[in-house]
Amino acid sequence: MSKSSYAPTSLSRVEREVLAGEILGASVEIPAAAGHRVPISGTLVDESLSTVTVRLAGSARTVRLPKAGLEGTIALASRELPLRGDALRVRPEDRTKRLLAGGSLRSA
Repeated sequence: MSKSSYAPTSLSRVEREVLAGEILGASVEIPAAAGHRVPISGTLVDESLSTVTVRLAGSARTVRLPKAGLEGTIALASRELPLRGDALRVRPEDRTKRLLAGGSLRSA
């Protein structure tokens, strides 16, 4: 398994600050995801190093999605921000210090 670093330089300072906080409970819109052909809309309910779990809008059903390559939008701090799963590929407990510091993120 090779390791590479991903610098979150593609994120603006404001995006890094907002994403460094709690993201669980945020609304997400994902037009397409690996293994899913239909757009996904719902609430972010769980996060791990390499996945996010979304409760589908209007349902109790959840779907687990890989962060790698994930793109969409997330509603945080009264604004919609781009959701880039690759920028979040870090343990949730380490995301705050890494995003705020602007340091590299390890990804597998």
